Amino acid sequence: MSESSLARTLDSHDALPALARAAPRPFLGVTRSALGRMWRDRCDEAQALQALAMVQQYGLPDMVARVLAARGVAPGEALAFLEPRLRDLMPDPSVLRDMDAAVARLVVAVKRCEQIAIFGDYDVDGACSAALLGGFLGRCGVPYVIHIPDRLTEGYGPNMAAVSALREAGARLLVTVDCGTASHAVFAHARELGMDVVVIDHHQAPAELPVVEALVNPNRQDDLSGLGHLAAAGVVFLVLVALNRALREAGFWRADRPQPDLLAELDLVALATVADVVPLRGLNRAFVRQGLAVMRRRGRPGLTALMDTAALSGPPEAWHLGFLLGPRINAGGRIGDAALGARLLLTFDEAVARATATELDRLNKERQAIELVAVEEAMAQADMALSADPDRAVLVVHAPDWHPGVVGLVAARVKERFQKPTFAFAANGEGGLTGSGRSIPGVDLGAAVRRLVEAGQVAKGGGHAMAAGVTLADGNLAAFAEAIDALLRDSVAVAGADTALLIDGAMTAASATTELMARLNGAGPFGSGHPEPVFAFPNHILTEAAVVGNGHVRLRLRAGDGSQVGGIAFRAADQPLGRALLASRGERVHAAGSLAVDRWGGAERVDVRVADVAPATPGKAVDGR
Repeated sequence: MSESSLARTLDSHDALPALARAAPRPFLGVTRSALGRMWRDRCDEAQALQALAMVQQYGLPDMVARVLAARGVAPGEALAFLEPRLRDLMPDPSVLRDMDAAVARLVVAVKRCEQIAIFGDYDVDGACSAALLGGFLGRCGVPYVIHIPDRLTEGYGPNMAAVSALREAGARLLVTVDCGTASHAVFAHARELGMDVVVIDHHQAPAELPVVEALVNPNRQDDLSGLGHLAAAGVVFLVLVALNRALREAGFWRADRPQPDLLAELDLVALATVADVVPLRGLNRAFVRQGLAVMRRRGRPGLTALMDTAALSGPPEAWHLGFLLGPRINAGGRIGDAALGARLLLTFDEAVARATATELDRLNKERQAIELVAVEEAMAQADMALSADPDRAVLVVHAPDWHPGVVGLVAARVKERFQKPTFAFAANGEGGLTGSGRSIPGVDLGAAVRRLVEAGQVAKGGGHAMAAGVTLADGNLAAFAEAIDALLRDSVAVAGADTALLIDGAMTAASATTELMARLNGAGPFGSGHPEPVFAFPNHILTEAAVVGNGHVRLRLRAGDGSQVGGIAFRAADQPLGRALLASRGERVHAAGSLAVDRWGGAERVDVRVADVAPATPGKAVDGR
């Protein structure tokens, strides 16, 4: 069979069904790692043959081909996947329900030069969405005001007091971004005040929607666009594409008022897409790839200042957005001025940008200190809860004195540790509790919370699959814990049935090169829905392992040929992984982790972010518990 015919054969999802059904075998024979997991090849046998076809047909490195095949990329799609073009993936915005109605109302506002109020959420997606829309309106010469609610005094989403104040300030049109899908009463109040409302959102939607001029949300139940994976900023970008088109057709743009370059706004779409942990597939992946290219040009003073303040080394990568830039923008909404993020992203004054970025960095350090104490308490609570009920599907932790701005981060850390959906709650100052939840793949928190709201068991709540917010007016935490546990028990059982660590391939220390990283990056960006590759380093000597920084374990692996690679296990020192690494110094181990480029002193090297370790010697145990 020729290479091309092999590729065509393997493009079929029905190819080699017997191979695809073959029982998985432990990778490197690891049936129980330091974290108690089996290791398994992410590629089944059919996908391994697809990878071989890519290697033969396109000359791809074996590791790159395996990464693509394991993520469902067929041989005939490989080249297009490695070079995603936005124009090939962009839909006509009008496929979104209510898009044309939203654009029609915005066109009227632009032509009349009406003052527009933009109401956003206090997270990164909300800040980016508000900045996207505000920046476009500014280029149209339309007056606008952005309101980001205070997390403590206003809570999530539109509220009557804020809407009244915006109307008194002259706004005739209210546009909500990253919120508003379930704000029935508030929008009824806005109508009474003579305001029109357009909603641009992506959160789970109830069956009954509020009465507004337009509600653009790919997750509303009557939307058939198939774009429910977009972040709110991605939806806003599609609105701007449609609005720009309508204004062009109306002859609005002219020599003294040039049409804006919407592609230059993709840095904000990329930041929101990564920070909001939506699936990095299809259009989202193209948004992030193109947005990173825009960000590398350093044309937006606010992001440039934030990158410099965060001491970002080298060109920005997807993980920088989620772990360095996003948390700093979020810090304003968590414990400071919620509007700082949007102001940073909109300013073109470099001095203002530097000052705002510095303040966000300060708030982020303060947030980290607050979070550290709360996380320790939450871990202890979770341990006790599981000791009392090992079968509990959802963990619920709380303390009245936790800062409401960090409960989402607390939930995320507990979820990481125990691999169970987790909600963390704090007192909201009104006799109730405000909480935030984080989920595991395969368990839809947003849908569960919406069901509890519709059943009257939760006062207020919403979100999407991986994250949700909840308000308990009566503070009855026990009732919520039992209700959410009952709702999610089956899906958690299915999601947790296979805890194996999926391995994309095996390599030696000598193979971990910057050249390989450059080729692997073509298969990215990696994140939610498009997992970062995990590689195994078999039979390497763990020559060094020591605790560094804030509880990290720095290590070094040496292969049989003498080549070496450095590595780090983040926040692992007092965890089973860290204890196993420290106990295995001088031993031969199988190590597994993802690769990252470390830039220091002008030089580049590849490090391993270690995710797990297992003994290389048969019969020897490496268990840090």
